[in-house]
Amino acid sequence: MPRQNQYNFYVYITTNIRHTVFYTGVCNSLSRRIWEHKNKKIPGFTSKYNTDKLVYYEHFDNISYAIEREKKLKKLSHRNKVLLINKFNSDWKDLFDNKHSY
Repeated sequence: MPRQNQYNFYVYITTNIRHTVFYTGVCNSLSRRIWEHKNKKIPGFTSKYNTDKLVYYEHFDNISYAIEREKKLKKLSHRNKVLLINKFNSDWKDLFDNKHSY
């Protein structure tokens, strides 16, 4: 039987150093995308507000589910995003590890 391809999609939240601004996104390579944020490779919101600290992510194998989840997270209030991140990453560590392939 042929092996099925494993697809990887990620919904993630980045923040700035003071945790006052959040960016929520979706991608198919979390390590590449966070590297792009950290190195200001794509002009826009994350470059302007320095939201390059990865504090939250979820993995999906279906892009439709990932996009649906991204939309829900974007609608959360700042307070509810803080609560979500606290449950996932209570120390607010930068979860980006460029040696790890997400």
